[in-house]
Amino acid sequence: MAEGRFAPGARVRTFLHDPPHHTRLPRYARGKRGVIVEPEGPDELPDISARGRGDAPVEQIYAVRFEARDLWGEGDHQVVLDLWESYLEEDRDDER
Repeated sequence: MAEGRFAPGARVRTFLHDPPHHTRLPRYARGKRGVIVEPEGPDELPDISARGRGDAPVEQIYAVRFEARDLWGEGDHQVVLDLWESYLEEDRDDER
């Protein structure tokens, strides 16, 4: 997979889920809104590969910027996380 779904500047929301297995989507960032900074290239989805399976899909990884206050309720700085494409959906909510 060479190209991803999201362009720099796209508004996204992370999925709000709590899988019973390893995930690289931090709990504090689940269900939160962010902005794509840039695509960082493809890699295997660790949620699958960490379980020793050989069928992990390769997905685009994105640098995603979040406002600290959106993650923790306070802070005037920003946080950038590297997140796999399947953790993200387009943020269609106009209430920002």
